[in-house]
Amino acid sequence: MSEATSAKKRSRPAKEKGEESTKPSTPLGAGANGRKPKALKPEKDKSLETWIWDAACSIRGAKDAPKYKDYILPLIFTKRLCDVFDDELDRIAAEVGSREKAFRLVKADKKLVRFYLPLEPKEPTDAVWSVIRTLSDKIGEELTTHLRGIAKANPLLQGIIDRVDFNATTHGQRDLADDRLSNLIEAVSTKRLGLKDVEADIIGKSYEYLIRKFAEGGGQSAGEFYTPGEVAEIMARALECEPGMEVYDPCCGSGGLLIKCELALNERMKEGGTVSTEGGLSSPPHTPGRTGMSAIPSKYAPLQLHGQEYVPETWAMANMNMIIHDIWPIEIGDTFKNPKFKEGGRLQTFDRVVANPMWNQDWFTEADYANDEWDRFPSGAGFPGKASAVVVGACPSSNAYGADLILRSPKRMPI
Repeated sequence: MSEATSAKKRSRPAKEKGEESTKPSTPLGAGANGRKPKALKPEKDKSLETWIWDAACSIRGAKDAPKYKDYILPLIFTKRLCDVFDDELDRIAAEVGSREKAFRLVKADKKLVRFYLPLEPKEPTDAVWSVIRTLSDKIGEELTTHLRGIAKANPLLQGIIDRVDFNATTHGQRDLADDRLSNLIEAVSTKRLGLKDVEADIIGKSYEYLIRKFAEGGGQSAGEFYTPGEVAEIMARALECEPGMEVYDPCCGSGGLLIKCELALNERMKEGGTVSTEGGLSSPPHTPGRTGMSAIPSKYAPLQLHGQEYVPETWAMANMNMIIHDIWPIEIGDTFKNPKFKEGGRLQTFDRVVANPMWNQDWFTEADYANDEWDRFPSGAGFPGKASAVVVGACPSSNAYGADLILRSPKRMPI
């Protein structure tokens, strides 16, 4: 594929959603630099994991793709939002007679849909994503405006998809030029991510796959936001979570450990025949804490998952991951000095605690441990320093993965 895909407006907007899912539209006309772009290859037989990584590599080579995760992840997440919104508009249109009426209804009552997107295609029958796909001028600026508009209309998404400025520059030069951005948009457009096209769990796993690929290319720093899936799965199984339990990760990174706990429970319940696959897509769910991106009902209480993350970019990544999986949002902040989960003037307790602890960082001082107002560290245990694991959760800064911690005593361990 040419580096310069369509940056000028296509001769027609993207058609109905089914067209996107079966044959990717080839951009018409010249690219941003005047060259005619090459046609995209059919995507029908390409796995979601391969597609999602190819999209990441479309703006750079595979070696450089991790550098651009802050651009790629929000865009794929937005594609999911758009396609789910389309599905909901179609559902409403089937009841009221037209998509035009459906648009008016959801604009008047945003609770009719999971997330309201203030994107209006030229024709009501056009896919909502076509608003982004047909951007032709000042693509980075316009895309940033659209994502900030979506976040403004949905408080749950604020700080998550509106963190990135697709028009940002460094020393007067664009970090991601419009021709490369257009290339990425086209790559993302080749698959549809609606409710009936792909299950939330499948796209969630693919999202985690992409995070893992970024971690592999990110070197040692990857431990700050990703625990290897095999390790997370073993930990989730060891926890043996039961329906309705509260599970907490005090330094959750991209949320993988929490998600693995939910998936492990789902697997156990399937084996026991307690998962229902009937219905669930006709209206947005209102289960407390659930965002409704999957809307698949069950006959058992889901886990109540809680997490906190310190790094803003990683926090945003975690929330996109959690929302795709239809799970609670993540809190932001320093768990060591400002834990967010409290009740009755004390730290909240949980049935299960799973962590790749942030105490492996070396910026905490002996005074931080000694003066902890929540009494989390035993008196006389000593300062762990940079090469000791004396305190529960502490470990050498060079051994992030070795810090994995699971606590199974119900309601006994606040962190």
